[in-house]
Amino acid sequence: MGKWKLSDFHYDLPDELIAQKPVEPRDSSRLMVILPDGRIEHRIFRDIVEYLNEGDCLVLNNSKVIPARLIGQREETGSFIEFLLIKRLDINTWEVMTRPGKKARKGRRFVFGNGELKAEVLHVNREEGTRVVRFYYDGVFEEVLERLGKIPLPPYIKEELDDLSRYQTVYSKVPGSAAAPTAGLHFTEELLSRISKKGVEILYVTLHVGLGTFKPVKVENVEEHKMHEEYYEISEDVTERINRAKELGKRVIAVGTTSCRVLESCCDENGKVKAKKGWTDIFIYPGYEFKVLDGLVTNFHLPDTTLMMLVCAFGGYERIMNAYKIAVDMRYRFFSFGDAMLILRR
Repeated sequence: MGKWKLSDFHYDLPDELIAQKPVEPRDSSRLMVILPDGRIEHRIFRDIVEYLNEGDCLVLNNSKVIPARLIGQREETGSFIEFLLIKRLDINTWEVMTRPGKKARKGRRFVFGNGELKAEVLHVNREEGTRVVRFYYDGVFEEVLERLGKIPLPPYIKEELDDLSRYQTVYSKVPGSAAAPTAGLHFTEELLSRISKKGVEILYVTLHVGLGTFKPVKVENVEEHKMHEEYYEISEDVTERINRAKELGKRVIAVGTTSCRVLESCCDENGKVKAKKGWTDIFIYPGYEFKVLDGLVTNFHLPDTTLMMLVCAFGGYERIMNAYKIAVDMRYRFFSFGDAMLILRR
C-alpha cells in the first residue's frame, strides 16, 4: 500500500461488545490465536500454555496504575475540575490532562480534598491539550494521592468497578501508569506458575502508560502523528536472558503493546537488546521491521488508534483487519476488560 491513512485502521464495533466488567476468573476470557501460517484458533486464555515452548521468553510490563484521577475545585469559585496525572516532571510538578480544559488557565489554582492538596497551573500546552501544574502539600505526595486520588478507568467503561485490583495485573509492582497495561490482566498467579513450570522464562520490563495511550490520532496521514513520550526501564539481567534466548533460536513473546515498545526501543539493528532506562516515543505502524519480537499477546483495541496500527504492523494488515471482523462476528469482548489475541510469527 502507499501512505497509510487513519481511516485504514477503522472497523465497526457494536457498543454491546465493549466489555464493561472483567470476567472471573481472569484467565477464563477468550483467546483468539493467529498462527504463523494465518490459521485462526479460538481458545480460552489459560490455554496459552499450549502455545509456549520451553526456552521461550514471555515479557510482561510490571508497571502499576496509580490513583491518577483527582476531583477538586477551583480555589476562587469552587467550580468543578478533574485532573488526570500523565507524567511526573519532577518531585512536585506533573503534566496533567484537565476537564473542563478551559478552566485550567495559566496561574489558576485548584484545591483537592479539604485543601490538603493544592495545585497551580504553570503552563498550558495547547498542542497536546495538557497542562503543567505544581502541587503543594504536606508530607509524601504518593500518600496524599493514595488518599485523594481515584484509579482512572477508560471513558468507554461506564460501570463502577467493584474490585479495583481487577484493573491491575497480578504482577504490577512499579507505580507510575495512568492506565493498566491491559494484555496482562488475563494472567493469574497459577497460570504464570504453569507457564514457568513448562520452562518458559517469565521476564519483566517497566513502561509507565501515559498520554501515548490516550492521545487520539488527529492526522489523516498516519506518518505525521507524533507519539507522546513514556518512561521505560529494562534491566541488564532481562536483556541478557532475551539475547541468550535469541541466540538459541528461541522466541520472544511480548505481553501487550507496552512490552513490545520497550523491546523495540532498546535494541540494535540486529535485534540485540541493551539494558536501558529513559523515554520512548517509538511509533510502530505497518511497514515497521520488528527486530526482537516473535509473538504478541494483546487485547482487541479501539479503531483508529496507534495500538491498532502496532498490531497491524506485527500481524499483517489484511490478516488483523480480517481477524477483527471475525471477532465482531463471533462476539468477542473488546477493549480493556475484553478478550485477548495471541499472534505468533513463528
